[in-house]
Amino acid sequence: MVIAAQQGEPGQDGARTFPEGFLWGSATASYQIEGAAAEDGRTPSIWDTYARTPGRVRNGDTGDVATDHYHRWREDVALMAELGLGAYRFSLAWPRIQPTGRGPAVQKGLDFYRRLVDDLLAKGIRPVATLYHWDLPQESEDAGGWPERVTAERFAEYAALAADALGDRVTTWTTLNEPWCSAFLGYGSGVHAPGRTDPVAALRAAHHLNLAHGMAVEALRDRLPSAGQCSVTLNIHQVRALTGAPGDADAVRRIDALANRVFTGPMLRGEYPEDLLKDTAGLTDWAFVRDGDLRRIHQPLDFLGVNYYTPTLVSEAGGAGSHTSDGHGDSAHSPWPAAERVAFHQPPGDTTAMGWAVDPTGLYDLLRRLADDFPRLPLVVTENGAAFDDYAGPDGRVEDPGRIAYLRGHLAAVHRAIADGADVRGYFLWSLLDNFEWAHGYSKRFGTVYVDYPTGTRTPKASARWYAEVARSGVLPA
Repeated sequence: MVIAAQQGEPGQDGARTFPEGFLWGSATASYQIEGAAAEDGRTPSIWDTYARTPGRVRNGDTGDVATDHYHRWREDVALMAELGLGAYRFSLAWPRIQPTGRGPAVQKGLDFYRRLVDDLLAKGIRPVATLYHWDLPQESEDAGGWPERVTAERFAEYAALAADALGDRVTTWTTLNEPWCSAFLGYGSGVHAPGRTDPVAALRAAHHLNLAHGMAVEALRDRLPSAGQCSVTLNIHQVRALTGAPGDADAVRRIDALANRVFTGPMLRGEYPEDLLKDTAGLTDWAFVRDGDLRRIHQPLDFLGVNYYTPTLVSEAGGAGSHTSDGHGDSAHSPWPAAERVAFHQPPGDTTAMGWAVDPTGLYDLLRRLADDFPRLPLVVTENGAAFDDYAGPDGRVEDPGRIAYLRGHLAAVHRAIADGADVRGYFLWSLLDNFEWAHGYSKRFGTVYVDYPTGTRTPKASARWYAEVARSGVLPA
């Protein structure tokens, strides 16, 4: 990825020009779009099991068919080319490549990704592969899942298989997508697969995801050509205090440790934050962190992937304002171990169909903070987007002005961050297609391409055409 040159303020017409070489893309995830859940050797992932469990997913939806990308990938790549995307961030399905989570690869699974990547390259679209976007093979979960060290070891083996097969075609790799969700929603609150509700298991999972990342980078570096790039994508929470009270400031510190520094500490500094260890001492002594683990986790990266949708507003529990959801689903169990004294609040302003506040300043503040904390580490916005209640009109068109406004505001925040010194090298819109939105099933539409689920028909929304023009020109209109 070309290093972004800093840009000045918007021009006289209010338009903002992004740096030459800035990478414009869109993103998806395997379980959310592929379907073909039992074809060509693929076995169940934890999300297959979770979605098929009554009461877990809205309307009983599953990813068995999803948007049928496994069979319609040529059509989808043609759409990307039509929209002028420079890059496509997709994830590999671990149970499609290595169905039991161990042993040799299934060539039919790898062949699917070989064909996909070859077509992307033929159309001038850079493939950006994510090794893990939450679809752990069910057999690996049966053996203990992410709370166990063996899963990290198996992940490194899987990374090696993927790199051996695709490393001659794919030069940009991401190890994990949003490990916070995997650890704390999957093993803490249970609102994501595998649906476990054990705070200690969540902390163990966080460490072994960190370890899996480091071991996977080692495996990738051993196999990729010198031009190969390695990264990780984190959903860094932009945590804000409800008031200026000291108790609210401490609430910010606690959630920042559990949401952000539990990953940035080991991955980018080679250490767990002392305050995190102290906060959670009543739950665990962290004896699962072995000698040498932090060295293996702390690997040089070519860039950090940043996912952002909305800020997080917190206070001391019992302080001003009422306690509300933390925005991560309804559950009697918290995804925040040892943070009982923290209350979450709905940020002010307009909201998306997810109930998430629309606040581009959160993205600006987040990019500036990361630039200050890790000044030599380039950044890429790997997910940013919004769900709205989209529908096709009588003429077949899908107008989504709310999404266009959301994207305009957040791209302006990215441009401002670059102008103020943040080395941001690319932006990937979430998502290319409407798809299976995890526990929400098919009730939430994040795509810039509308999918009619009964037929699979794809229709670019107005936002897709708008984003295509921005990507082609590199200019954000006023």
